Amino acid sequence: MFSIFQSGGLFMYVILTVSIVAFALFCERASFLYFRMKLNADKAFLNILASLENLNYRGALEECSKIEKHPLGRILKAGLLKSDKRDKEIELAMEEKILGEIPLIKARVNYLAMFANISTLLGLLGTIVGLIAAFKGVSGATEVAKQEILAGGISVAMLTTAFGLVVAIPCLVGYYILNNRGEYWIEKFDEKALSLLNTLSALKREKEMQCQG
Repeated sequence: MFSIFQSGGLFMYVILTVSIVAFALFCERASFLYFRMKLNADKAFLNILASLENLNYRGALEECSKIEKHPLGRILKAGLLKSDKRDKEIELAMEEKILGEIPLIKARVNYLAMFANISTLLGLLGTIVGLIAAFKGVSGATEVAKQEILAGGISVAMLTTAFGLVVAIPCLVGYYILNNRGEYWIEKFDEKALSLLNTLSALKREKEMQCQG
């Protein structure tokens, strides 16, 4: 196996380096999005709503503080801190916070797609360089030797393309897995922010009606 790898030439080592970097990146991002971002968003939000239904704004803020290490806690807290302001101000406060959190969710995920393209192109480049070397090798050889040199050169050259694809495919799969996970959380942020806005708006209307009554 190692001899086959060596016969692919320098480009095999470059593609191997790309694969190692891509794997390390995938592990870091997967750890962040699946473990550090782990939270039962619905349960946490229901705890906040329970406090708000009792008009306990301090309790709602405390519930947010419990999950403040998670972006959702920071987003909802930003809205609660503006609960005495107009609806538009509450909405803008949470939107600003969401926009600030999105880069943390999306950070470096796009590199996996880039590594997939790089490994594919390196594989093709290695094949082209290998074919050029093979054709140069047959220029001064006999007819029988030409066929052997050309066949051997082509098979070796194709190794880089194959290895490039072997690296590129998992990179693309990893990219879509992490990107979808990031999109899931961004949708959750928007959903819970809108729910909180609607709740705060309803509570203010109810309070106004009581004052008028």
